[in-house]
Amino acid sequence: MSSDALVADQTDHPGEPVAVTAAGAIPWRVVKDRLEVLLIHRPSYDDWSWPKGKIDAGETIPECALREVWEEIGLRAPLGIPLPSIHYHVASGLKKVHYWAVKVNGNGLVPDGKEVDSVMWCAPEKAARLLTNPSDVGPLESLRDAHERGALDTWPLLVLRHAKAKPRASWSKAEGERPLAVTGTRQAQAVGRLLKAWKPMRVVTSPWLRCVATVAPYARESGAKVKLAEGLTEHNHQRSPKKTAAVIESLFDKQRAVVVCTHRPALPTILKQLSAHMPAHLAKLLPAGDPFLSPGEMVVCHVAVVGKARVVAVEQFRPFDD
Repeated sequence: MSSDALVADQTDHPGEPVAVTAAGAIPWRVVKDRLEVLLIHRPSYDDWSWPKGKIDAGETIPECALREVWEEIGLRAPLGIPLPSIHYHVASGLKKVHYWAVKVNGNGLVPDGKEVDSVMWCAPEKAARLLTNPSDVGPLESLRDAHERGALDTWPLLVLRHAKAKPRASWSKAEGERPLAVTGTRQAQAVGRLLKAWKPMRVVTSPWLRCVATVAPYARESGAKVKLAEGLTEHNHQRSPKKTAAVIESLFDKQRAVVVCTHRPALPTILKQLSAHMPAHLAKLLPAGDPFLSPGEMVVCHVAVVGKARVVAVEQFRPFDD
């Protein structure tokens, strides 16, 4: 029996440690107003499933999903809304697979030929019948439900706390010039890798050095447009929280993926402004207590394309620990 073969049931397993962590996605598109999803066939298992694979050392789960989709079907596309993860037993123990929806916009898909020998676009109903692992139906049903609610097609608004800076007590120059610590510089590199999962081509940041340095690795590699917003600095937030909130509110107008980099004292105002665009059950997922986010940590808000500034999913990720 292969190490990835289904051994036990598909129910939750509270308290049981996860032996294998994996991530993947359900690619989707709309053709003539009809939703279609992409199944893959793996010759080594002779099964139909979704693109997915095991996490590599030093990799975050979103990075794993992005990489596996590229390696298995040749698709480079940002992650969409999160879908329910699944659990099942394999020979080595409990396996947990994290899934996201991924929109396909006319991209030519190229199965790798070894792990995946063919792909199939089909309606969700047909996909549910063909899936070999019954667990894989769960995230499919969530995707279909999101489509029916107008919550599948989204763009991401990310809020990022700058990476770890040199201590205030050891810095005697202007506060806006306080740089990243050595750990913060490594965090900024990790932040850059993680941001690729959503590929925001707009960066709005406090002009203070520690924020600019946090987003610089990503901006350089991606070519994202960077805008400096005075309303995101600590001092300007202290003088006028309303201006900080206005910076966030303005991001909803363009409906394009964007990451905002700011400081811990501004986070309560920013999170409150975001909560006004989401139902109560999602607002409860936002960080509620100081420090709200650790250095280099981010919140991802998925905003529906249809409707007015409606957040339909919230995630939170820390790309680096030291």
